[in-house]
Parts: sequence; structure tokens; C-alpha cells
Amino acid sequence: MPHHGNEAEHSEDERGAREGDEQRKPVIRDNRKVDPETGAARHPQGEAHAEGGAASTEGDALSQAEEILNGVEVPAEESVAPGAAAEAQAAELRNDLLRLQAEYVNYRKRVERDRAVAGEMAVIGVLNSLLPVLDDVDAARQHGDLEGGPFAAIATKLENALKTYGLERIAETGVEFDPTIHEALIQQPGEDIEVDTVSQVLRSGYRSGERVLRAAQVIVAVPA
Repeated sequence: MPHHGNEAEHSEDERGAREGDEQRKPVIRDNRKVDPETGAARHPQGEAHAEGGAASTEGDALSQAEEILNGVEVPAEESVAPGAAAEAQAAELRNDLLRLQAEYVNYRKRVERDRAVAGEMAVIGVLNSLLPVLDDVDAARQHGDLEGGPFAAIATKLENALKTYGLERIAETGVEFDPTIHEALIQQPGEDIEVDTVSQVLRSGYRSGERVLRAAQVIVAVPA
């Protein structure tokens, strides 16, 4: 193709055409703040210089916040649930232990109370079985058969031994009649008597503590 004009003008025209073509090409800028390959925060040089010191400070703060958020590990729901379940199970086991402890304390008290009652009933059973023997001792004493001698000493030792188990004799006269410990077999009018009074004991009664083993058979003097 023939050239018109000088060679210098033709070269400038071609260079200008090439520069125009380059300016018409689309320019793609990657403005993402996080590198998709490395995951690190980007600090664009152009933006920092264009916006000045305030934009640079804001970008640094934002990048630091992103780094902090990226570094925080949020626990999954599965990792939280077992802890709560363990605490609930521990509380339930603690309540069960307290309930078992209370039941054991009540059981021990009940066993001790039953043991005490069983021991008391055993003693009462032995005392009741010996009451006829004590009646024979009283009869022998009233007839004068225990005026000294070995049998008198044996009877005294027996009575003293039974007293250690709480056995008490009910054989007082001149006291007010009490139906809880006295059994009236005969009633006789008495002089200067204002209330029913025990005038004579026909058979002694016995009690152990608050329990009456046998009421005393008595003659009661009543007001005339």
C-alpha cells in the first residue's frame, strides 16, 4: 500500500491507533478484600493512597476484625449438648444420693427403735415369767419361812437383781385407789375416809417403768 506523506507522520498515526485500541480494552480490577486462594486479608495499595490515612486506618481495623472473627472457633451444637446433659445427669445422681441417704437415716432410726422395743419386750417377758416366783417368796415371807437362813438371802438377791431391770413392786397401803395400778376385790366402808383408799394388799402388783405388768389386788376403803 503506498504511503502518502512522510514516514514520521505515518508512524505516529499507527502508534496512536494502537494506544486507542488498548484504551478501549476492558480493565478488570479485583477489589475483593480477602484473597480467595490464601484466605488472607488484602490491603490494596491504590485505595490506601487514594483515600488517605483515614481509609488506611479503617481498612486495618476491618482486616483485624476479620482476622479475629476468622480465628474464633464457634463450638458446634453437638459439643455443647453433652456438657449440659452431663450437668443434668450429675444433678440427678446427686438428688438420688441425697434421697438414698435420707432413706438410710430413716431406716437406721427405725431399726434402732425396733431393737429397743424388742429388747424391752424381752425383758418384760422374763419379768412376767418370774412373777409367780415372787408371789411364792412373798407368801413364804408372810408365813415367817424367810426369817434368816440361805433361802432368805437367795430371795433378797433375786429381788435386787430384778430391780436392776426396772421392776417395781406395787404394794403400798393408805394410798388413793388408782384403777390403772389397783384391782379392787373388796370394798369396805371406812371411817374418816373422803376418797377411795387402799386399806390392804392381797397380792402385790408389779410394773416396769411406765408399763404395768400386773395390777395389785387390794381391798378398798370407801367413804361411809
